[in-house]
Amino acid sequence: MHDQAYRLREITNSKIIKKADNQGNGLRILAVTSGKGGVGKTNVVVNLALSLAKTGKRVMILDADLGLANIDVLMGLVPKFTLYDVLRGEKLLDDIILTGPYDLKVLPGGSGIQELANLDYYQRERLISALRTFESDVDFLIIDTGAGISRNVLAFISAADEVCVVLTPEPTSITDAYGLIKILSKFKLHDEVSLIVNMVAHSTEASQTVNKIQTVANKFLQIKVKQLGYISQDLSVGKAVRKQQPFAQLYPKAKATNDINQIAQKIMGYRVNQGKGMDGFVNRLMRLFN
Repeated sequence: MHDQAYRLREITNSKIIKKADNQGNGLRILAVTSGKGGVGKTNVVVNLALSLAKTGKRVMILDADLGLANIDVLMGLVPKFTLYDVLRGEKLLDDIILTGPYDLKVLPGGSGIQELANLDYYQRERLISALRTFESDVDFLIIDTGAGISRNVLAFISAADEVCVVLTPEPTSITDAYGLIKILSKFKLHDEVSLIVNMVAHSTEASQTVNKIQTVANKFLQIKVKQLGYISQDLSVGKAVRKQQPFAQLYPKAKATNDINQIAQKIMGYRVNQGKGMDGFVNRLMRLFN
């Protein structure tokens, strides 16, 4: 952890990285993460992406959850190839992209994410060139990271323009979410984080959950914590998972669908600073991995 902390500080203060951060365009790169598993993070990613796509936004999901990569499962898609095949020069990015409802794109990372730590110059250029071809065609790149504070997770969070933490009202989830936010603050990876409270009984429970983190964060951390929204407990969610379809598509009138649509609207309403762009994102990501 000491080596990781040193590396994070070094990268955060790098002039090269800062220069890359200012070379973006309209593309918004959002990392969705969680302090622990089992909070429904991937399901939130899929349905949030779908909700944004339904409004006409051009959305792509990068499945970067190494331990439980299952974006394709929740969408009923079957990837034949992954990012690993692109990095090996055996496939083009076009060959591995999956397409879901409303032209939602999915980039299966698989073991290719781990390979980012060992890329040579030509592989880096190949990856940047491949992703750059999509930059003008994508409004939102949503990254489904793993849970916790592993090197992979922190790399994707730091490289993204925005970060959203998914949690539930359970005490262990709140504690782990705060632990993750504490790391982001300590190493100045972000100055703001958004929360989505999943599986809530009512709106008051969601507000109370967020208030618990905000109260402690305001007292001890140098990071702004804001509530992005919540998703209600809804039997439709489980039914959709079993049918391998997004609940926002299968049950458009469900309470959970209304909740995720409100979150999508709120995200679109935020005024954000100019992003890193795909070049800045990939360069920053690979420096964090190396």
